[in-house]
Amino acid sequence: MSGLEHLLQGFQIALDPANLMMCLIGVILGTMVGVLPGLGPIEAMAIMLPISIRFGPLAGLILLAGVWYGAQYGGSTTSILVNIPGEASSVITTIDGYQMTRKGRAGAALAVSAIGSFVAGTIGIVILQLFAPPLAAAALSFGPPEYLAIMLLAFVALSTLSGDNPLKGAMMIAFGAFLSTIGIDRIAGIQRFTMGIPNMMYGINFVPVAVGLFGIAEIIRLALNPYVPSPMKSVRFRELYPNREETRRSIMPILRGSFIGSLFGMLPGTPAVLASFTSYSVEKSISPRKAEFGKGAIEGVAGPESANNSAVILALVPLLCLGIPFAPVAALLLAGLEMHNVTPGPLFIQDNPDIFWGFIAAMYLGNFLLLILNLPLVGLFARVATLRPRVLIPIIGVLCLFGSYMTRMALFDVWVMIGAGIVGFILTRFGFPLVPLVLGMVLGNILEDNLRVTTQWLNGDFSLLLTRPITLVILALIPVYVFFIRLAGKKVFRNGIKE
Repeated sequence: MSGLEHLLQGFQIALDPANLMMCLIGVILGTMVGVLPGLGPIEAMAIMLPISIRFGPLAGLILLAGVWYGAQYGGSTTSILVNIPGEASSVITTIDGYQMTRKGRAGAALAVSAIGSFVAGTIGIVILQLFAPPLAAAALSFGPPEYLAIMLLAFVALSTLSGDNPLKGAMMIAFGAFLSTIGIDRIAGIQRFTMGIPNMMYGINFVPVAVGLFGIAEIIRLALNPYVPSPMKSVRFRELYPNREETRRSIMPILRGSFIGSLFGMLPGTPAVLASFTSYSVEKSISPRKAEFGKGAIEGVAGPESANNSAVILALVPLLCLGIPFAPVAALLLAGLEMHNVTPGPLFIQDNPDIFWGFIAAMYLGNFLLLILNLPLVGLFARVATLRPRVLIPIIGVLCLFGSYMTRMALFDVWVMIGAGIVGFILTRFGFPLVPLVLGMVLGNILEDNLRVTTQWLNGDFSLLLTRPITLVILALIPVYVFFIRLAGKKVFRNGIKE
């Protein structure tokens, strides 16, 4: 069966009323989450993860992915209207987006952002559709040493999520990996770190930990911080038209941003953030109107918004083809699939063609839904940013409690969620990132299994690694990646913001 026939079959699956409804709910929730400062896609996906388990693997994956890339759309709304980024990858959009609002061109900035996101998202889906199957076929030649090397690269790269202090990120990854070892050893069958507590024999479930770290910790933050209303500029639908000059100047930045996002999307870490900053830096360096950047240049909105949406889609390639999430939210998608006993990896497309192609088709539909929803409903979505904490806290709290308990119908998981929330709030106060902890917990078992098999294969003879050139290349990429992120990455960020 050809790729086109597979895709048509995927559209038949995606257009099923249940799957289509999950797609619609996901993109709406994602857009609303994107406009809420402080509550990003990771927090929303952690809260929605236990709810997605009540549906099938495809419907659950569509729901979570809809929240993910819907947040990229929504994050630009408050960045442009009130100079408050709703999502980390929209930080760079505030520079020129808000200046356009001050000049009375908010509608044009929002329209270019939505259209650029749609074009870039579509390009990203096409690349994912074409690139994923051959990569998965090539990954069939990978053995435990190659996967161990990829895991080490992912762990080193994801430790940089802590910004200027990667040591804290490494500590959080190690702590998460330790939590994944609690319970009965899957090979030896012995109890590990259970402290005599019967409920600990089954391990610490990922869902209540993630919900607590992001949901309950966010409730505590909202309760303690004073509420400061944001002045919101209203935008009428008839104002959502860029003029001819703005349209002409946006075309190439959108295409360049889509290409940049595609390149960064498969890198470990936070590809959407890095892609958006890189796109801004590129547009600023090649533009004949450098003086306009920072004062309302349309290129400063079109390029970064296109780049972050393309990167979001391409970040799914390592997850679906290798079974290893290189981005934080991809780890939550991995957890959701594993809870349905579906394991991403080289055989994922071959063994689950209905899930893969149905998911690809659903992303096409979701991208289109986001376009037709964001333009006419931009005023409604923008008002979500003004919701008071007394409204948000009960909603988030009920979803957290319901989701954690429904995972295994165990009150123990509720206590784990509450404890994780308190610990998460304290850790953030001391500057420790929470995302690496979650990643360490998700990837810990995979790392342990491949480490055991590789160690047995080597039997103390490390010279055997010389017979695995792919492993050596991946290991050599670790210092290269660290150099690129810590040095070149900082230079891109500086050049993107100031000349």
